[in-house]
Amino acid sequence: MRKIIVCTFLSLDGVMQAPGGPDEDAESGFEHGGWQKPVSDDEVGAAIAGWYESSDAMLLGRKTYDIFAAYWPTADPGNPFTERMNSMRKYVASRTLTSLEWENSTLLEGDVTDAVRELKASDGGDINVVGSGDLAQTLMRHDLADEYRLTIHPVIIGTGKRLFADGAVPTALEPVSVATTKSGTVVGVYRPAGKPGYDSY
Repeated sequence: MRKIIVCTFLSLDGVMQAPGGPDEDAESGFEHGGWQKPVSDDEVGAAIAGWYESSDAMLLGRKTYDIFAAYWPTADPGNPFTERMNSMRKYVASRTLTSLEWENSTLLEGDVTDAVRELKASDGGDINVVGSGDLAQTLMRHDLADEYRLTIHPVIIGTGKRLFADGAVPTALEPVSVATTKSGTVVGVYRPAGKPGYDSY
């Protein structure tokens, strides 16, 4: 059984919107695009590279697919991620796209949760959900996220899309590994562990 792994960059207050550049995603008037690089370091880069070692595919929503497909095919070949991102199999969930131009991309058909269950049951390595907040939230609601790999950066953004938005399913998490980089970024890997416990002091 393949694992579905949610890989996301977060601010300290949980914002995941547009970490990569000022013009990445200005939806709802978001003015803080590109917030990640100033609070990142080489340890974060090494951790992210490690996220892909056991994975051979990405699962993307339409907006993240559009951003990636506009960037990676012509990205610097000297960037160690360029060849990896272009060669990996991409599965794309979209209600509006009818064709995909980026190499090794496949449009999921029918209900996305049914399609993801079929992917999980197929042969292959793990599948990373990169960005794609709406898709990630759909997968979480249907108990399809097997692991979270998060970088939590020391910056407060205040507004924007959040991975764990209002209405997220209450879930206990088992920490697999947690480390802090020299820039103060927390790199955490967590697995769902049933419902949260409740107690009092």
